[in-house]
Amino acid sequence: MSRIAEVIVLAMYADEVMEPLTQWDESRSWKGKFDKLGLAVDGWGMEFNRQNTRSGLLKHLESLPWPKPESVQVLIHDEEDDCFGLWMLHDGALVEVGLPRVQRYHRRAPDLDEFSPSPGYLWRTDTGVVVPAGLSTERSDPRPAW
Repeated sequence: MSRIAEVIVLAMYADEVMEPLTQWDESRSWKGKFDKLGLAVDGWGMEFNRQNTRSGLLKHLESLPWPKPESVQVLIHDEEDDCFGLWMLHDGALVEVGLPRVQRYHRRAPDLDEFSPSPGYLWRTDTGVVVPAGLSTERSDPRPAW
């Protein structure tokens, strides 16, 4: 099975906050567990294998008692993205931060809720890639993908 997305959380002095997220917990809306990236970095990473197992991740992360909320950075890379997207805490909410020469494109929202919400596609705008018809920079699905 191919990898769908990689998520990296960087946050200073957050070992205690992240410790429960390094264990499996079936009660969470998102499925998976983070692994510590290394001793020299305050970071954790995980991979999602299916789109429908990630819903609620950002809400969960923004609800945690971060010792230095201004240091929290969440990097997400879906397999069809050109680069990682960046989310940071602003007024208590994880918000995607725009990156230079990068744009997120969305398909029209599905008519049925049986389909998981899509985060769209994060593409570099300086590579000459032609955006396929039917994609827009406006998100039409109000449900959060993460």
